[in-house]
Amino acid sequence: MNVVLWIIQILLAAVFAGVGLAKLSQPKEKLRDVMRWVDPVPPSQVKSLGAVELLAAAGLVLPAATGIATVLTPLAAVGLVIVMIGGILVHLRAREQQTSPDGRRTEIQGAVTCAVLLVLAAVVAWGRFGPYAL
Repeated sequence: MNVVLWIIQILLAAVFAGVGLAKLSQPKEKLRDVMRWVDPVPPSQVKSLGAVELLAAAGLVLPAATGIATVLTPLAAVGLVIVMIGGILVHLRAREQQTSPDGRRTEIQGAVTCAVLLVLAAVVAWGRFGPYAL
C-alpha cells in the first residue's frame, strides 16, 4: 500500500504542479480557453489558487521524500481535498451558464475531475495520517 500511496502522491503532485503553474504564469484570457470557470473569478483569486496548488504539489512529495516535516504530506492532501470541494462547487454552479462549442456542458466534466482528484487526495491523507504514516 505504501507504493500505491507514493504513486498517487506523485500523480497528484504532477497534476497540481502543472495546473498551479499554468494559473500562476498564464494571463486569465489565455486560461479561459481551457478553464472556462475563470471567467467570473478575479485574476488575483486565480493566481492565489495556482500558488496553493503549487505549494500542495510540493507538500505531497518533498517532505515525504526528504523525511523532513513529514506531517506536511497528509496536511497537503487535506488542503487539496478542501480545494477540490471548492472546485466541485464552482463547476456545478457554472454548469448552467457555460457550454462547449459543440453544445455539451463542460462544467460537469470539471466537477467529475475534481471529485476524482478529491478521492485520490483523501486516500493519501488517510494513508499518511493513519496506517502508512511516514
